[in-house]
Amino acid sequence: MQEQYFKHYSQSLGRDMEYKVYGTGGRAVFAVPSQNGRFFDWENFGMTEVLRPWIEEGKIRLITCDTIDGETWSDQGGDGYWRIRRHEAWFNYVINELLPAVRQYEGETFISTGCSMGAFHAVNFFFRRPDIFDTVIALSGLYTADYGFPNYHDELTYANSPQAFVSGMPTDHPWIDMYRQRRIIICVGQGKWEDELLESTRQFDAILRQKNIPAWIDYWGTDVDHDWCWWRPQLKYFMQKVLE
Repeated sequence: MQEQYFKHYSQSLGRDMEYKVYGTGGRAVFAVPSQNGRFFDWENFGMTEVLRPWIEEGKIRLITCDTIDGETWSDQGGDGYWRIRRHEAWFNYVINELLPAVRQYEGETFISTGCSMGAFHAVNFFFRRPDIFDTVIALSGLYTADYGFPNYHDELTYANSPQAFVSGMPTDHPWIDMYRQRRIIICVGQGKWEDELLESTRQFDAILRQKNIPAWIDYWGTDVDHDWCWWRPQLKYFMQKVLE
């Protein structure tokens, strides 16, 4: 499996950012690590190994990025105005710098995926930019900005809260039709440490149904905990369905 490591200065963030690309062909899969995660987390926790057969067959190539959650979503004692704008700068870094650097041809679309906080980011990217992402596989996520910004709200927290902005989106908004033509997969377990994630998934499920947006919302059993040992088989199961 071919691996490439990159480190570039981000104009959006004013700092160096790192990422890796595994494989050279096939569908582009953009993976966001879990909360406060680094680009190497997916490799360290065995998620890259799960995808190895498809990477080596040239069916997918995997892009794993860095987050700056420690400056944004995790720093709940910090200034909300500054934190959400720092997050928006990271969002713009991914959209305007990282993805263009790894795109292999004009108009190429991406699969977004992640676990826990990474699932939030994957869903946020997908629903904010359905022109760039045509598939999302989200595992055990929260889909509201209230998680990181319980006491601060403005236009940017709204724009980064999928439950809020999809719920408030007019039915004639052009993105609604785009969502209906895309593939949405959201999974959550019902075991340990999944309670908040389960409730958020149910709420988002209801919003998507109300908007008549088709989605595969999959609720796994009461033995399925918020942990990598479950996210690995979930990723394998859903990626196989996407690539069929």
